[in-house]
Amino acid sequence: MSNTTQLLRFITAGSVDDGKSTLIGRLLHDSKSIFEDQFSAIARTSEKRGMAAVDLSLLTDGLQAEREQGITIDVAYRYFATPRRKFIIGDTPGHEQYTRNMVTAASTANLAIILIDARKGVLTQTRRHSYLASLLGVPHVVLAVNKMDMVDYSQARFDQIIAEYSSFAAQLGLHDVHCIPLSALNGDMVVNRGANLGWYGGPALLELLETVEIDHDVNTSDFRFPVQWVCRVHGSDFGSDITRQSGLVSTETVGEYANGFRGFAGRIEAGEVSVGDEVTVLPSGRTTRVKEIVTYDGTLQTAFAPQSVTITLADEIDISRGDMIVRTSAHPPKVDKEFEGTLCWLSESPLDKNRKYLVKHTTRTAKCLFSRLDFRVDVNTLEQHAAERLNMNDIARVAIKTQQPLVFDSYGTDRATGSFIVIDEATNNTVAAGMIA
Repeated sequence: MSNTTQLLRFITAGSVDDGKSTLIGRLLHDSKSIFEDQFSAIARTSEKRGMAAVDLSLLTDGLQAEREQGITIDVAYRYFATPRRKFIIGDTPGHEQYTRNMVTAASTANLAIILIDARKGVLTQTRRHSYLASLLGVPHVVLAVNKMDMVDYSQARFDQIIAEYSSFAAQLGLHDVHCIPLSALNGDMVVNRGANLGWYGGPALLELLETVEIDHDVNTSDFRFPVQWVCRVHGSDFGSDITRQSGLVSTETVGEYANGFRGFAGRIEAGEVSVGDEVTVLPSGRTTRVKEIVTYDGTLQTAFAPQSVTITLADEIDISRGDMIVRTSAHPPKVDKEFEGTLCWLSESPLDKNRKYLVKHTTRTAKCLFSRLDFRVDVNTLEQHAAERLNMNDIARVAIKTQQPLVFDSYGTDRATGSFIVIDEATNNTVAAGMIA
């Protein structure tokens, strides 16, 4: 498998018993991505339960509580690969009680598979999961109409469900929606096309996952480089083999740093940058040019998201962790101590508006206060309600004031620089995750 093979992160979401875990089990089994001992273990468990066939859902429902109840509670991650692409699957819980689990998994997903039971059609949970996918900016959605074998593989029933869902998806602004009929139990249209859905002319699920375009899921136009670490090496250390082999600077340019080396390490969250580009350091606003781009393997002329690199600059500028280097352009990020956003409360302890929290945004952590709580969203009906407090799994529109200025974009512009988490400074627990408006 080539190291340059693209990675697709996707989640599955649906109501209880829609077949999410079975679908993932079928995907792994039919793509030959499970080991013999894994298959033997779930085969024995299935036999003990008196099942005639192997229950493939056991591949993902790993917690003991999940297996006893027959539902998915935690997010179960699985990894597999084909010659065309690598995959990370997040099997998310369907119940409203576990909204926070789906939010966590969807925040980094390129694609969401929303399952519908062909017998039940579009349910409240379907609308909730679609809203969360829209809220978290998941670029691609697959509507998988499962259990087609239970409706005699009826094309009319499939068309009816698609018509109902399409109008709702349009209201949410979901544009890239692919609809696939399938039977996870029998394997029709999962990896293999099967013999029962001849009227469907689109791709099977795995084919779609291998070919969906994800190159533009990352903001490629606006360079964003949050500084994670300022690395300094004294001039006297450059003669050592360790320094030469560390990748901090190239062997050819060691002499240029006789008086010492000062670089800024981090991950490029958006866009690209080249040696010689004019860049601005925020929040200070100082400008300079890129002198060198260094990786462990040597120097680069151009680097792009999501590469991790060390950048050296032409001028000595006071830069520390949490600052952001951007390319001087017509689309700068915002620099402010106050912003509005949509918040998902993750903690069992409710939000206390009268106390301070910590907000972590990219590589900067600052103290913050909730200056305003506008409304809470009912994730089932999408109605907005006035609220004075937030409980676990609540989603609300809030305004936050920070002690230090943050450098941010809207979540719609860039997911990395438009997202944040809230930390309880007393316990150091993550209590909320949010998207900047």
